[in-house]
This record gives sequence, structure tokens and C-alpha cells, in this order.
Amino acid sequence: MQKIRVIDFETTGMPEDAVRAICEVGYTDLTADWQLSQTVNFLVNPGHPIPPQTRAVHHISDADVVGAVSPDVAARTLMTGMEEADVFAAHNCKFEQAFFGGGQRSWICTMQAAKHLFPDAPGFSNQVLRYWLNLDAQMEDVGRAMPPHRAGPDTYVTALILGRLLTIASVDELVRLTTAPVLLRDVTFGKHKGMKWAELPCDYLNWVANKSDLGADEKHTARHYLGGR
Repeated sequence: MQKIRVIDFETTGMPEDAVRAICEVGYTDLTADWQLSQTVNFLVNPGHPIPPQTRAVHHISDADVVGAVSPDVAARTLMTGMEEADVFAAHNCKFEQAFFGGGQRSWICTMQAAKHLFPDAPGFSNQVLRYWLNLDAQMEDVGRAMPPHRAGPDTYVTALILGRLLTIASVDELVRLTTAPVLLRDVTFGKHKGMKWAELPCDYLNWVANKSDLGADEKHTARHYLGGR
């Protein structure tokens, strides 16, 4: 039976930083019939000091990671028990993929899939979706989701989001949606903030599509509405 391993990292920096490494790993598996396994989490010694700006997010200190496993051991642990057909998942998986490749296995990004399948959500962070989907109502132990911004609890919440997504789409479709640009509905930036993309003037759509440095979702949406005019 195919398994999905939902992972989350706390780190010492962002993917674009010159010095960054994992300092905590968490994972929760969705196994047969999409039942949730117990959550596994463990600290990782990044091999360098944890900066105060990232410590302020997860509150993991240098003293906490003394004697913890190395990032290489952490990566091997994540691969343990993963069969060829199994899939990795994360909320904003581009972040986790910057630290861990997953051995060429497919990935599901729950944030990107939620943008496709839950367009009415007020936001797409892990915790916003948690409360918008009322996931606490299906938790046997709400404490398992606490505290936020720690690897283990965040994988539990993400696994519940993924379970809800799987009631709408198959694993293969979620994998496809992970890299598919989203057709946006509302403008969330600039002078037209608050308007619908379908209402934007052609000159602005053309600027977004062909001249701006905005993201793939914005450019895809602009081209979509330009093509219909």
C-alpha cells in the first residue's frame, strides 16, 4: 500500500542563505487507507550556531542540539522505510526540498494543492488552513498539534490538511498540482489590490505577464485572462 511521508524541518536559515542547515526534523506518515501514523521528531546538530532570527521562530538553542544527529543521518532516517512508490509531502515543499532531495520520489505540496482546491480559503499557511478547515475537531489530542513552528506538530497539522485534500483529489493529481501554476482569483498586491483578476485592464495584465518579476501563478493568471479577450 502506498505511503505518504509528511515532513517538516526547522532550520538555521532560509534556502537562499549561504549558511543554513536543518536543526529539527519531524514526519508523520499517511499509511493504509490514509490513516495517520505516530509523529516522529528529533533534533539535528546543524554544525554551526543557530542565529537569533531563526531561533526566534522555533526557539531551538545551540545547547538543545549538542549531541544530536548530523544532517546526513537525519536525511538517511527520512529515507528509512520508504518504498519506490511512496511519496513525500510538505507544506511549501520547495523549502524542504532545498535541504533534502527525497531520493527522486514524487512530492506533494499541500500549500500549492490547497491554492488549487480551496480557492475560498482566507490564507494558505499551515495554521490558517488548520482553523479554516476546522481540523481540531478531528484531532484526538489537540496537544499533538502544539506548539506551532516545531517540526513534529507541524507535520501532524499538514498530514490532516493532506487527508482533506485526498478526499477531493488522487495522489497523482496532487503531485501534478504541486508544480502546476494556480489560476488566481483575487489581486493581493499593488494598485489593484482587492480587485478580481478578471476585472483588470489589459495593459496591466500585459505588464504582469510579460514585463514584471512576479511569480509563476501571477503570470499564468494574467496570460489566462489576456487570452480570453
